[in-house]
Amino acid sequence: MHKIGVVGDKDSVLAFKAFGLDVFNAYESTPEESRKIVDNLARNDYGIIFITEQIAETITETIDRYNREITPAVILIPGSTGSLGVGRARIRSNVEKAVGINILD
Repeated sequence: MHKIGVVGDKDSVLAFKAFGLDVFNAYESTPEESRKIVDNLARNDYGIIFITEQIAETITETIDRYNREITPAVILIPGSTGSLGVGRARIRSNVEKAVGINILD
């Protein structure tokens, strides 16, 4: 069974801990440290990794690399400061790719 991890700033990820998910504070991390956190989760049987949009923007090449893999599924979520629209745009793009047409607008 795969685990679920959440990466982001403390205010954004703390609530996920109440649901029993593993949380990793990366707010003050450098992009290299954030990349290491995500790579470590991927190596350690995490099937789903939620990452705040703010952290994901600093490690786009890592996110893109895992998007080409079956696992882990990397899902962008809004941070405590609000959504940047990146996660929604990715979902829209994936749905359009799968269905052949944008059905979300």
